[in-house]
Order: sequence, then C-alpha cells, then structure tokens
Amino acid sequence: MNFSKQLIQWYLQNKRDLPWRKTTQPYHIWLSEIMLQQTRVAQGLPYFLKFTEAFPTVQHLAEAPQEQVLKLWQGLGYYSRARNLHETAKYVAFSHNGVFPENYNGLLKLKGVGEYTAAAIASICYGEAVPVVDGNVYRVLSRYFGIETDISSGSAKKQFTALAASQMPPGSASDFNQAMMEFGALQCIPKNPDCASCVLNAGCVAYQTGKVNMLPVKLKKTKVTSRYFNYLIIKDKNNNSIIQKRTGKGIWHNLYEFPLLETEAETTIAETIKLIQDFLPPHIRPVSIRLVTTGPMIHKLSHQHLNIRFWEITVDTVLPEAMDIETIKAYPFPIVLYNFIEQNWE
Repeated sequence: MNFSKQLIQWYLQNKRDLPWRKTTQPYHIWLSEIMLQQTRVAQGLPYFLKFTEAFPTVQHLAEAPQEQVLKLWQGLGYYSRARNLHETAKYVAFSHNGVFPENYNGLLKLKGVGEYTAAAIASICYGEAVPVVDGNVYRVLSRYFGIETDISSGSAKKQFTALAASQMPPGSASDFNQAMMEFGALQCIPKNPDCASCVLNAGCVAYQTGKVNMLPVKLKKTKVTSRYFNYLIIKDKNNNSIIQKRTGKGIWHNLYEFPLLETEAETTIAETIKLIQDFLPPHIRPVSIRLVTTGPMIHKLSHQHLNIRFWEITVDTVLPEAMDIETIKAYPFPIVLYNFIEQNWE
C-alpha cells in the first residue's frame, strides 16, 4: 500500500470529530482555517463555536461592528487575523452577494487568505487538486521521504508543494489534504512521536535511518525583540479608570489598553515613578503611585517579548473620561490585560 492510501486510510479511522468536518460550506471552512492559523485545535474550537453562534452566516459577520468581532476573538491572539476576517466577510457579503470564490486563484484574492488557507478551502469545499503545505506537511513529508532541505529556505515551499501534489490521488484532494494536516497534528508530532505504532513506519526514511528528531531541518531562527511596557491604571475617586484604543500599526491594533508608558530598557521603580509623573497630563495629579505586580510579567509573542508592569495611580478627583469596571470589561483587550483586570481589580 502506498503513502497516500495508507495516510487517507489512517485519517478515515482516526480523524477527530470536529464541527467544520461536518460541512463543505466555504464560510465555515474559511472561518476554521483562519482561526487555526498558529493556533491549536483545542484552543480554536471554543472560538469557532462562539463565532458560528454569534455569526451563523458571512452576512451576520459582515454586519457586526469590528469591536464585537475583536471582543469574541479576545485571547486567540494574532489579532490581524480577526481584522482581516471581518474585512473579508464584508467584501464577500456586500460585493459578492455572500458567495465565496469557487477556486484556489479566486480565494487567494481575499484579504488574509494565503496559499495554505486557499488550498484548504478549495480542496475541501470544491475538490480542487491543490495541496496544502504548512508546518505539519513539512514535517510529515520531510520525515517520510528523508528530505533534508532547510524548510526556512526560499526553495523549500516549491519543493514540498510539488511533492505533495505528486502524492495526491485523483479525486481525493479533500481527504488527502486533511489527512496530511491531521497526521502531522496527532501522529507525526514535532517532538518524540510514537513511531513504533505509526502505520507509515515501514516506508519512513527518517524512522529507518534514525533521523526522526533531526527532521525537518530549520536553520533560520526568528529574531525576538524585547519591549518594556508600563501600564498605568489611573483610578479616580469613584474607582473609575481610563482606557485608550491602540490605533497605531503593530501589535494589538484597534484593541484597548490602559495608558501606556513604554521605555527602551527596564527601569528601576524610582526611575519609573519619575517617568510616570512627567508622562501624566496636567489635569491628572496623582495622590499615590504604586507598582501592582512585584516584577515584570513576560508576555511572549511570535517576534516580541513584552516585559509588562502595572502601576496603580490614584487621584482624589473625578475624571470625566473615566469609566467603571463593568463598562471597561466590555471592550476588546489583549488577553494579558483582560486577565489582569479580572484578577487584580478591587
């Protein structure tokens, strides 16, 4: 039995019972694929269920305000996905009468839809013979066929796409692509896979040559920068506080946060208090400034490590722009800030 037949047979016997596998409607497949970019299924599934309940069709999603979309997305990370999702929903609903493009090339034109997502939708919804290539696919193919090409190199995508396409059985694009993704997620996992019980081990070059933990090869490392955030929890005499919208480009665009003092490096408590005093506008005169957390909280993003400290600043006046805590909670926040509010607000 060859590679693709064994793989599809394994998939049909072992696939997880997931809601987006019970339909070929492009809206639900698209939604699931966007959510599962850089997100595990266990984390993405509750969000998929929340979204499909709140927005049963692409039209419902298109008509929703962006803040509602971001609020429902809160905690899933990579918020540009949510913004692009909303923009694409509006485009499909209002410019194409709610009908998604019915082929790979048309899907590629949608905002936030790259080659992998377009291939997944085209193959699952329309049976188009376009292979998916992502981290799972790199891993499965590189191990089984013993490919030592650096997957971060410019030539890797073309090589692995061609190999996947050559293995795809005619008329089985949907099952083959989903089998590749599922096999990489459940069986051929990154570290210490259970190769002894693997149905493909007899033909797997990596297993037969003892190179399972050496493949795939990835030489290029992601450069990570450190940033230093000091969030100012300004509480007035009514225990109300101030938030602001992040409108600049970069992380957390269009989400909300407390006033932010960012420094180029970590500062001492005394230095930070002085910086805060200089940073505050003239109408906010602090009665007290205290560090709420004992040390910086490290929040890791794909390319950035955020060193976050929270400072409580009390004033003895009423700030007209301040809001009560329940009103604040209704806004979409980065999950690290929302968790702080939940755990520390008194």
